[in-house]
Amino acid sequence: MRLTVHTDYALRVLMTLAVVDDRVVTIDELARRHRVSKNHLMKVAQTLVALGLVQGVRGRAGGLRLKGDPQQIRMGAVVRALEGDMRLVECLGDGPAACVFTGTCRLTRALARAVEAFLSELDKLTLADLAGLRPAMRERLGLPDASVEGAGAAEREDGTPIPS
Repeated sequence: MRLTVHTDYALRVLMTLAVVDDRVVTIDELARRHRVSKNHLMKVAQTLVALGLVQGVRGRAGGLRLKGDPQQIRMGAVVRALEGDMRLVECLGDGPAACVFTGTCRLTRALARAVEAFLSELDKLTLADLAGLRPAMRERLGLPDASVEGAGAAEREDGTPIPS
């Protein structure tokens, strides 16, 4: 099983927006930091805005901003919304199956359970969980340390706040 590139990029965008300390991020910046196509990211951004996960800010200082609380965004729900077809094989769909074994094969049920187990694991994760190693993620994105930007409290390597 493999997620589409669209879903892969959407998850990257969401994680990036979760670690930039609530500022607007442009498509150009995302494309540069992730080394991916600006045109593809524009389509991804449209999808994320349509799903209500991201806010598009128009104008000269426009870009994208995470719309909800990262602790409330479940990755299973995101993947379900982004992936149009989670069928591993044709007989898992609603239409007429091309397989002669449909209805007599145990593989179909096993694969359906496997997909559900995959999504169930993602349901356990929030966007906040994925963005938990904020300092390391910010470093990989080439962003300055949050304390240098003056945004938020200091964090440990695992992303938990350091008491002042």
